[in-house]
Amino acid sequence: MRLLSALDETVGAHSYPATTEEVIDEYGDLELELPNGNETLETVLSRLDSETFERYEELQMATMNAMSNNAIGRKGYSDRDPSCIGEDGHEQISF
Repeated sequence: MRLLSALDETVGAHSYPATTEEVIDEYGDLELELPNGNETLETVLSRLDSETFERYEELQMATMNAMSNNAIGRKGYSDRDPSCIGEDGHEQISF
């Protein structure tokens, strides 16, 4: 599952430029599936100030930046970053 696949399929074909209000009016009820629940596009975009998106990629980036913590799979988890010198680090979890 791609995080924004519903957005890509629906809003990607919209005519740009478009304002936040235009996108909400047209596609606000679009459900975005997140790892820990769903949110509507209206809920996500209402967290932002009003702006004009010149291209779909701008809307896509704004949407990703405005998503809630439900979009985070395992909050605070990283198996790639080593601990800093002087820190105990993360406790390893085995699955």
